[in-house]
Amino acid sequence: MNILIRVERALMIGHIFSMAFGLAGLLLVLPHPEFIAKLPAIGQTAFSWSMAGGGVVYMLLGMAAVSVYAYRTLGSWHCFGFMLPALTISLSSELLGTSTGFPFGHYRYLSGLGYKIAGLVPFTIPLSWFYLGFSAYLIARAGLKSSSRPIWKQTLSAIVLGAILLTAWDFVLDPAMSQTTMPFWVWEQPGAFFGMPYQNFLGWFGTGATFMTVASFLWNVKPLSLPQTDLGLPLAIYLGNFGFATIMSLGAGIYPPIILGIIFGLMPVVFLYRMAVIKGAANFPENQVNVSSANPVGVLSK
Repeated sequence: MNILIRVERALMIGHIFSMAFGLAGLLLVLPHPEFIAKLPAIGQTAFSWSMAGGGVVYMLLGMAAVSVYAYRTLGSWHCFGFMLPALTISLSSELLGTSTGFPFGHYRYLSGLGYKIAGLVPFTIPLSWFYLGFSAYLIARAGLKSSSRPIWKQTLSAIVLGAILLTAWDFVLDPAMSQTTMPFWVWEQPGAFFGMPYQNFLGWFGTGATFMTVASFLWNVKPLSLPQTDLGLPLAIYLGNFGFATIMSLGAGIYPPIILGIIFGLMPVVFLYRMAVIKGAANFPENQVNVSSANPVGVLSK
């Protein structure tokens, strides 16, 4: 088990580092072509590789980190019981969206996020749906756990809150990623919300709620023990990706989505995390509580 924890930490560190490296390239280097021109040949080659594959690397690392964590804390059934619905349903929604405009609106992906499935959706996109969706849902489910409420009410509330947390991240990410110096997707019919149609957020909520509902039914097939005092990694995943989106939005001069993201995403996820830790700590002797419960990013430290 200790080996898996060390693997999680290494993958998480790589995920965060890759996002930071990508931010530096997109916001500091790319807008200044004169700086790129002064780089030696090896530097220009490294920069071109990073711009071509940086987005792929950080999503693969995020997927790997959450997969190892889910397997370690929940077991194979519950790990794959969430992963498979998240990947298949999100990919189906993305393929439908890029083909018909439903449920997100009319948009298309550009380069920079890897091989496109059916020439439409980068293979990395469903991975991000999984690792952000899992992190949001698990924290919501653990934070809402209660012995005095029926399990179906707890599950339904977790689905709604998990989908809101997932959508709140998109509030911040989507406008900036489509308007950066090197955009990763474009809207064929720009909408009223900083170039995006409001329909996009309904599509995000609906897609997230759908695969979280399917996963919930699969999770109920076998007994589930929530890791209430070991939620450092999913919280770090959410906070790290929220921070990435926030810096991207700040760099693009887009501020209102950040406020919405803080209200509907950042504040609730931190509150739910603390509720889960408090409830979990009350069920164990003090000396048995996982140290990561006291440190939101404990997964990054010894």
